[in-house]
Amino acid sequence: MRGGGKVAARAKSPSPPPAPTTIPTTSWAPADRSVPEIIGSLQEDYYNLCMAKSRKINSFVWHLLQEVDEEIEKGLEGITLNIPGNSRLMPVERITGEDFWILSRILKKNPYINGLDVRYNLMSDVGAYYAARLLQKQHKLIYLNLMFNDIGPEGGELIAKALHKNTTLKYLRMTGNKIENKGGMFFAAMLQINSSLEKLDLGDCDLGMQSVIAFATVLTQNQTIKGINLNRPILYGEQEESTVHLGHMLKENHCLVALHMCKHNMKNCGIKQLCDALYLNRSLRYLDVSCNKITRDGMVCLADVLKSNTTLEVIDLSFNRIEDVGAKYLSETLASHNRSLKALSVVNNNIKGEGLVALSQSMKTNHILSNVYIWGNKFDEATCVAYSDLIQTGRLKPDNTDVEPFVVDGHVYLAEVSNGLKKHYYWRPTYGEACSQSSNAGSILVPVGPDL
Repeated sequence: MRGGGKVAARAKSPSPPPAPTTIPTTSWAPADRSVPEIIGSLQEDYYNLCMAKSRKINSFVWHLLQEVDEEIEKGLEGITLNIPGNSRLMPVERITGEDFWILSRILKKNPYINGLDVRYNLMSDVGAYYAARLLQKQHKLIYLNLMFNDIGPEGGELIAKALHKNTTLKYLRMTGNKIENKGGMFFAAMLQINSSLEKLDLGDCDLGMQSVIAFATVLTQNQTIKGINLNRPILYGEQEESTVHLGHMLKENHCLVALHMCKHNMKNCGIKQLCDALYLNRSLRYLDVSCNKITRDGMVCLADVLKSNTTLEVIDLSFNRIEDVGAKYLSETLASHNRSLKALSVVNNNIKGEGLVALSQSMKTNHILSNVYIWGNKFDEATCVAYSDLIQTGRLKPDNTDVEPFVVDGHVYLAEVSNGLKKHYYWRPTYGEACSQSSNAGSILVPVGPDL
C-alpha cells in the first residue's frame, strides 16, 4: 500500500473495571431504594451483572433497556439500541468504558438487537476494547455508531483489527474520534481484508495525508464499500494530493456510491481531478465537496462532466464560492443537457440574484431536479419571486428546499426552513424523526444503509 507502514506499538488490552466499594442505586428506582421491578430479560441481565460485578446501575441505560424489552415482548426483531449521550428528552448519564463492558456482556448473545448507537458518550479506548470484543462475539450486529466517544489511535486499532474477522457489520460510524493517521492506517489495512463492511464514516477523525492516500489505494480494489466519509483530514501543503489520489480511485472503483470530501482544502485544481474521473466512473451517485475553496472556474469542469455523466444524483457544493458565474454554468447544463441530477445544494456560495434566478429557470425545463438548497446567498426581490413561484406552482415541493416564501406589504421574502441534505449529521432533533426525508434528503435519495 502506498504511504503505508506497520506500527510497532501495540495497544494494551485494558483489564476489567475495578469494583466500587459501594453500590449506588439508580435514579429510576423507587424512593425507598428498594430493588427495581424487573420486567424483561435484558434489564434483568443488566441488573444481575451490575450486582455480580459490584457496578453502579446507569439509570439512563436501565430506562432504555426497559423500552427494548417491551419491544422484544411484542415480537420485534432487528432492533437498534439507542443510548445517545446528547439526548435532550430525558436525564442522561453518559456511559463510560466500564459501563460499556457491562453492556457488551448482555448484548453479545442477544438475537434481537442488530444495531447499537452510543454516540456522544465517554467510552474512550477502554470502551473501544470492549466494542472490539463485542464485534468478535456478536454475530447479529450490522450497525455500530461510536461517534464522538474520545476514542484515540489505540482504540481505533483495536476496532479495526476486530473487523478483520467480523463478517456481519455493515455500517460503522467513528465520526469525531481522534484516531489520527495511525488509526486511519489500521482502518485502511482492514479494508483489504474485510468483505462485509458497506459504509464507513471517519469524518473529523484527524486523518493524515498518509491514511487518506491509503484509503484511496485500497478502494481501487475493495468492491464492497458503498459509502465512505473522509471529512476534515489534517492536511498540510497546497498540492491537493488527496484529490489526486481519490480521483484516481474513482476511475478504478465501480462500487462506491457515496463519497464525502468536506473540508479537504480543495480548490479548482482538485475539483478538476475529480471531474476527470467522473467521465469514466459510472457508480458514484452522491458527491459531497462542501466547505472547500471551489470557485466559478471549478464549475466549468463540473458543468461539463454533468453533460455526459448519467449517474450523479446528489451534489453538495455548500460553503464554497461559485458566485453568479458558477451558478450560471450549472444552470445551463441542467436546463439543456443533464437529466440525472436530483439534488443540488449551493448554500452559502456568494450567489446573487442573477445566478439564483438562472438556477430557478433551469428547473422549469429540467423536471428531474427535485431538491434545491440556496440559503445563505444574497437574495433580491427577483430571487424571492422566482422561488415563490416554483413553490406555489408545485414545481418545487416545500420539503425539497430550505426556503419558504412570505409576503410583507406586498413584497415577497424568503425565510429559512430546516431542510437540507444532511441537517442531522452531528445532532438529533428534540422532536420528530431524526432521519426525516426533508432534513436528510441526501441519504433518502441515495440510501446506503442507516443514515451515518
